[in-house]
Amino acid sequence: MPPRGKAGTQERQTPKRPVPSVRPSLPREFIALHKQRRIMDALAELTAEQGYEATKISDIVKRAGVARKTLYDNFEGKEEVFLAAFDAARDDVMRRVEEAGAGADGDWQARIEDGLAAFLGYVAENPSLARMSMIESLSATAETTRRYEDALEAFVALTRGALPSDERLPETIAETVVGGVAWIVYQQIRRGDAEHAADLLPELTEFMMAPYLASA
Repeated sequence: MPPRGKAGTQERQTPKRPVPSVRPSLPREFIALHKQRRIMDALAELTAEQGYEATKISDIVKRAGVARKTLYDNFEGKEEVFLAAFDAARDDVMRRVEEAGAGADGDWQARIEDGLAAFLGYVAENPSLARMSMIESLSATAETTRRYEDALEAFVALTRGALPSDERLPETIAETVVGGVAWIVYQQIRRGDAEHAADLLPELTEFMMAPYLASA
């Protein structure tokens, strides 16, 4: 017979509630990197919208949704956030260009076109980072300008390795074609049309290949 409680009533069995699953905690390193990324993205967006000079720390933390202390725990100040965002963008786009060129199986024309398509695709996908890197970096601070010049040199070296050797062309031909591409893309971004950068691919491919095809 079932047990009875007070006053001879049958005791009710209290149903057991399911134990809530414990959500695994994220590693501190992951959380820190995520916050850094949010801060860097916020600066890129604000810089693209209103310029580096007008962007304040208060604007960055508000856009990123973090405390001011969080920003200073990860960066010394606005310039360091800018440089970190610039370096991340440079590394990302160079990786994409190198990977695209590596799949061309030794065909230099395919290497140039595929690498250029990867670069323009990055600009179209990341208009704020593109504006920050290719426009604002030239006037933000002396160090951001130096980073831009160093990045341009890295792209020159990458392009020189992809193009065929031709003694009939000037030694500075790689600098010429890379500088020309950068200038045309710069103008596209300034017009607020970075999202359509991929439309430049036929024109810029022809521009980069023309000196080599003409001397063949």
